[in-house]
Amino acid sequence: METVQLYDTTLRDGSQQEGISLSVEDKLKITLKLDELGVGFIEGGWPGSNPKDSAYFQQVKSLRLSNAVIAAFGSTRRAGVSAAEDGTLRALAESEAPVVTLVGKASDMQVTQILETSLEENLAMISDSVAYLKSLGRRVFFDAEHFFDGFQANPDYALQCAAAAADAGAEVVVLCDTNGGMLPHQIHDIVTRVSQAMAVALGIHTHNDCDVAVANSLAAIEAGAVHVQGP
Repeated sequence: METVQLYDTTLRDGSQQEGISLSVEDKLKITLKLDELGVGFIEGGWPGSNPKDSAYFQQVKSLRLSNAVIAAFGSTRRAGVSAAEDGTLRALAESEAPVVTLVGKASDMQVTQILETSLEENLAMISDSVAYLKSLGRRVFFDAEHFFDGFQANPDYALQCAAAAADAGAEVVVLCDTNGGMLPHQIHDIVTRVSQAMAVALGIHTHNDCDVAVANSLAAIEAGAVHVQGP
C-alpha cells in the first residue's frame, strides 16, 4: 500500500467554524505544532482574500519546518479572463507558497447554474489555471469541488474535469464531497471507478454533515486514494 499524504486544512476550513478567529500569530503557532506532528502539507489560507492570510504567507517563510510543506488555497481563473490576468492566481503566485491547491467545479450543474458559464469554459478554466501555476514552478493540487454529486449526475463530465487538471500537470486530483452527503460505500465505489479511469494520484476531501467524514476518508483510502485532506 502506498504512503498516504496528510494535508491539514485547520488554518482555512477548520477556522471557518462559528466563534473561531485565528490571529496571524495563532496560525504560525499552529503551523509549528502541525509540523511537529509530522503533517506533510499545511494549507495556510487563501492569499489575497484577507490581510491576515496575506501576512501569514509572508511570515511563514521565516519558520524552520522539519516535515510540512506550506500550501496556498485559491480558485481557478474566472470565466473569460486569462490565467495571467486573474487576480486570484496572481495572489497565489505572489504568496510564494511551494504548493498551490486550486479549487474548481466538477459538477455540470454547478458550472451552468452557479458559475453561469459553459461546460467547455470550465474545463479551460481548470486547465489554464493549473498550467499557469506549473509554469511558475509551483506544485499544484486540484480540489475537484462537488465531485461526488457531479459524478452521480454526469460521470463523463466529472471525469473530464479531473482529467483537465491532471493533463495540465496537477500532481494530485482531490475528489471533494462538498455537500457532505455521501456514504462510505458510495465513496468507495466512485473512487474505485475514478482510479480505474485515471493514472493520476487521487485525494479525498470529505465534509462531516452526516457524521461520516472519517469513515468516508477511510473508504477512499481503501479504494486507492493516497492523499487525505482534513482539519
